[in-house]
Amino acid sequence: MNNIGTQSIETNRLALRKFEYSDAEDMLNLWASKPEIQHMYAEPVYTTLDEVNGLLDKFISAYNNEHCYRWAIIDKADKRCIGQIAYYLVDAKNHFAEIEYCLATEYQKRGYMTEAVRAILDFGFNKIGLHRVQISTKEINVPSKRVIEKCGFKYEGTLRDFFYYNGEYVGRLYYSMLKSEFEAVKKND
Repeated sequence: MNNIGTQSIETNRLALRKFEYSDAEDMLNLWASKPEIQHMYAEPVYTTLDEVNGLLDKFISAYNNEHCYRWAIIDKADKRCIGQIAYYLVDAKNHFAEIEYCLATEYQKRGYMTEAVRAILDFGFNKIGLHRVQISTKEINVPSKRVIEKCGFKYEGTLRDFFYYNGEYVGRLYYSMLKSEFEAVKKND
């Protein structure tokens, strides 16, 4: 496995790059302060620029770790930081990683996250040298399930009543993709 750290990736509509402090206002206004976004991937809500800058301190300092793979998702058209995507769990010994992501509500259901996931899958399998990538989502997060399925992940199972969300228990759905499956999906695109 290659320990290359976060590198910039370009897609048709997106620039995926390391976070910068200049992203703070977009983060606060578009997604980090939105409970409906943050709680879907079990993250806290950030309500002030100081809090977002504290989060950026963590993101930016983590880039010193060779196993850190976290990207700001930038819409090339308007240059805004519309979300984030990461391999937040990297297991170098076993050559696998797990993806997490979030996206501003106004950019959802337009293919942006599918584009970002496909880009980091390619990076993960072909640059880092991953063998397996996994991803999970809450049962109730239908848009995220659509992204996962459109990218070609295979459903593995549900951890029942894993999250306590809005006064009820919600399952956690797990999916995975192997490098050979990614190559097959890529040929069909």
